[in-house]
Amino acid sequence: MNKSVLKSIWAVFAGFATVFILSIVTDFILEKLSVFPPASEGLFVPWMLMLALLYRSAYAVLGGYITASASPNKPMRQVWILAFIGLLGALIGLITTWDKNLGPKWYPILLVILTIPCVWLGGKLKAK
Repeated sequence: MNKSVLKSIWAVFAGFATVFILSIVTDFILEKLSVFPPASEGLFVPWMLMLALLYRSAYAVLGGYITASASPNKPMRQVWILAFIGLLGALIGLITTWDKNLGPKWYPILLVILTIPCVWLGGKLKAK
């Protein structure tokens, strides 16, 4: 594998890790501060869900930006790869939690819908 390919893989990984780690850490902090209930109880309060959707979307934009920044060439190609990895993760989350009564159905559906536009936006912001 040449150096450019390894840097491209690293760029996608860096963007993914950013989104994943920031989301998990923010969830953890909000639970510890008793802003959110424990994950096992589910999340049903609309303002809490909107807050989670807001920060997860912002982290997706940041992930796209980081991926584009770290890409050695053709940064939007790596951004699209990250976007589709994120979409796959959101779809898996939607499918695996669909009948678990962890919250309203609109939240994971919106995560699926917003993943690609948010990651793409982050890449485009860097491209400017």
